[in-house]
Amino acid sequence: SGKQTLKIFDGNDAVKRNQFRLISVPRIAKNEEVVEAALRAYYINDDQQEYELQTFTQQALLSDDVINRNDAAEDSNLGSVFRESVPEAWIIRAKPKEEEVIRIYPAWLKVGMAYISLRVNKDSTTQTVIKEVLPLLGRQMECLQNFKLVEVLMGSKQVQRMVLDNQELILNRLKDIRKTSIRQMNQTRFYVVENSKSIVRVNLFVGGLPPQLSPEEYTNILKDELAIKTNVVSVSHVYQAQGAVVLEISCFSEAERIYMLVKDTTVNDKPLNAVVIPEVMASRIARNCCPLLVFVNPKSGGLKGRDLLYSFRKLLNPHQVFELTNGGPLPGFHTFSKVPSFRVLVCGGDGTVGWVLGALEEIRHKLVCSEPSVAILPLGTGNDLGRVLRWGAGYSGEDPYSILVSVDEADDVLMDRWTILLDAEEPAEGAENGIAEPEPPKIVQMNNYCGLGIDAELSLDFHHAREEEPGKFNSRFHNKGVYVKVGLQKISHTRNLHRDIKLQVDQHEVELPSIEGLIFINIPSWGSGADLWGSENDNRFEKPRIDDGLLEVVGVTGVVHMGQVQSGFRSGIRIAQGSYFRVTLLKPIPVQVDGEPWIQAPGQIIISAAGPKV
Repeated sequence: SGKQTLKIFDGNDAVKRNQFRLISVPRIAKNEEVVEAALRAYYINDDQQEYELQTFTQQALLSDDVINRNDAAEDSNLGSVFRESVPEAWIIRAKPKEEEVIRIYPAWLKVGMAYISLRVNKDSTTQTVIKEVLPLLGRQMECLQNFKLVEVLMGSKQVQRMVLDNQELILNRLKDIRKTSIRQMNQTRFYVVENSKSIVRVNLFVGGLPPQLSPEEYTNILKDELAIKTNVVSVSHVYQAQGAVVLEISCFSEAERIYMLVKDTTVNDKPLNAVVIPEVMASRIARNCCPLLVFVNPKSGGLKGRDLLYSFRKLLNPHQVFELTNGGPLPGFHTFSKVPSFRVLVCGGDGTVGWVLGALEEIRHKLVCSEPSVAILPLGTGNDLGRVLRWGAGYSGEDPYSILVSVDEADDVLMDRWTILLDAEEPAEGAENGIAEPEPPKIVQMNNYCGLGIDAELSLDFHHAREEEPGKFNSRFHNKGVYVKVGLQKISHTRNLHRDIKLQVDQHEVELPSIEGLIFINIPSWGSGADLWGSENDNRFEKPRIDDGLLEVVGVTGVVHMGQVQSGFRSGIRIAQGSYFRVTLLKPIPVQVDGEPWIQAPGQIIISAAGPKV
């Protein structure tokens, strides 16, 4: 054939390791064409005029001499690539330069300026570069000795840092890097960094402790369970409602010991969890900067959550991406507690969003930015809130970078949240000797909807099926199939829920029609996108909005009616609209709030607006 295959090395390091890439070029190719093909093989987009190819015989490659022969080959006269004795391998070399432009990145956040371009020549040293770059970064009044130049190699597997000597010649350093590996040069950045005194301070979040204890009681538990050394460990923050503390540790080995021990420790039969909290230097963040706090639920949406976790950790600073299965949302909010302005991205289903909003409500008073905007990347099934806010029905593999752009461009809207007080008047079943206290009142937060009767019963059956065989519930199609199956089993139910409950809206009794399910809706999407309220105009009610301070109350007559609503053929029976509701249960009835179902004992349910809108 008229083609020839060549081995291409990108520097001495590749030669040493015998790691080459193959290129195929015509036998009559010119030098420039082969250089272009060689650069393309290593994904290097630089101007080919700046590079040349150097030959190595197989014998030279096999000996270590290629690294140690004082670059004798570099001076050899390079003519046509293909001479009569064609060498088996080539190495890419950068042509020597008298001067060039390098990028210097500030190691602190400077909005609107990613880097400074600086021209360096054969006399430029580390010190002269720092002297030139500081005025361009607005730090001209500061002492040169307070700064250093750091070479950072960002490889695919690790990040290596090296502080450059003050008298090091920059052009020589660039030449050495390129000689080692042309590709490595493309992965290397130079940062100007402020010197700081190294103080060992590890912040460790420990969750899973009993709630509502004093700082002294938490310290005693940690002494008993983890044998903490109080001379190097102190409790810096206490979250009593959540049963969590943040430890400040001034010894690396002690921090490591506690971190490993926490994973195997239980208190009151509840496992503890530990998260290392990064230190955010809030005072250095520019005024017009609004960083993103990302929460990912890796259990949502099959394996997509896990993939997104890795993607966002690559695209952003990995310290701003939190895995919800490790300590929940609290470590993330604690990390950002001093940040003056930030936004949140939640990757998960509606339940995950509710979890994060609930945590935000509890910790809001401890945040400098008490009302961050929340974006949603819907994973898993349902995702009614994601649909209403136009994030879509579910993540289908879009480029994670484009999602970050969408979050940046998205508009803020307000949404109501609701508090549901459940006060059972009868004791729980299974009481010893038939004597028992009634269950204490329970408070839950609601974002989307609350259902009583058939809607909650289907959720409960689905929930039980998922608990029995969780491995099967990793696709939306399968999940919907199970919903249909449990629904078909309920088709013959009688419509008598209206006899088992009483409804009061804004202090007025409301007579219920013959129904099997009663649903309170906050958003115009229910059961994976169905419009339960409907779009017809009705003079009795205002047009629903997610920020109007009102809930809509709708009835369904049974499974067939629910199926027709989900198919878009019918809407529910409009019953009421209001801001304060009291439901009296005369017998145990299935209840679900935002997809979490249970059987509620007879008693009162009170629904009212919760705190500020989100």
